[in-house]
Amino acid sequence: METRPQEGRKGPPRRAVPPVVGLLLPLALTSALLYLCLDWLFVLPPRSAGEPGRCPRGHFRMGPMSNCSPWLSCEQLRTEVRQMKRVGEGAVKKVFLSEWRERKVALSRLTRVEMRDDFLHGLRRLKSLQSKHVVTLLGYCEEDGAILTEYHPLGSLGNLEATLSLPRYQGANTWQHRLQLALDYVGVINFLHNSPLGTLVMCDSSDLPKTLSQYLLTADLGIVLSDLDALPLVNRSSGALAKCGHRELRGDFVAPEQLWPYGEDVPFQDALMPAYDEKSDIWKIPDVSSFLLGHVEGSDVVRLHLFDIHKACKSRTPAERPTTQDVLDTYQKVLNLLRDAAASQTREML
Repeated sequence: METRPQEGRKGPPRRAVPPVVGLLLPLALTSALLYLCLDWLFVLPPRSAGEPGRCPRGHFRMGPMSNCSPWLSCEQLRTEVRQMKRVGEGAVKKVFLSEWRERKVALSRLTRVEMRDDFLHGLRRLKSLQSKHVVTLLGYCEEDGAILTEYHPLGSLGNLEATLSLPRYQGANTWQHRLQLALDYVGVINFLHNSPLGTLVMCDSSDLPKTLSQYLLTADLGIVLSDLDALPLVNRSSGALAKCGHRELRGDFVAPEQLWPYGEDVPFQDALMPAYDEKSDIWKIPDVSSFLLGHVEGSDVVRLHLFDIHKACKSRTPAERPTTQDVLDTYQKVLNLLRDAAASQTREML
């Protein structure tokens, strides 16, 4: 039987593309784009370990300044700086919002003549410890009891919660940014314990509010040390230890070795109070970090990962506590671990 070729054979009829596919296609492309941008979206920008471009000793640069300028002299402070309103006051100095060449600056003035030694001690420390961890010195005048530093409008670290409630900073109210703040804080203490001058103890830290008042929040939510009036030098190997003030310290915030060891029946005497070293700062790290972490989503998970290092910080035996570098390394590992886990979970969701 002869077969006749089929002429004009047609393939299967074409189906129209459902409208829903057209809607899903942009969504898929957006998801792919989000996947590629995950590191940018969920990872904090890395902080520089070094200090590139820092001015040489005796010079400063702030804000948009492209060149370094010498510290301002007494004459310049008297003629070029316009004092405005008072923004802070402590036992040693008053701080005034001021203006220099149309830039806002902070002018600190000696409060009382009897505090002059403490004031000059803080100035010497400020001059010697200029770094990314310390507020920038712009000039000083010992004769007038005046110190000029960079102005940070967000104020002290104690203003953290109020700052993160501002519309501009609400997006930074996350466990990632808060843990980075804790890293910055421990970084400052680590710098003091390994400073160019030797091992320094942060003495103005008898309670949490006092401790927070020693630091300033920068506009990019970093931390710098602003008060250097009470930083005694210690060296356990040579027997050089410290005592923070001449009054009895109380409460759970200070380290056990900072408490009067002879009980309530023996009146406090400064001459009988044993001295201590920098490990007293380590004891306080968990309490300060807990404040910095706050109670945002994810902060409990961070606390869980930091439990062991914080437990070690609270050892009643100072020698058994970790170093600031140990704490810093642990914080960084936890930040990297949780950040990578969050990015991985987000990729799976996409």
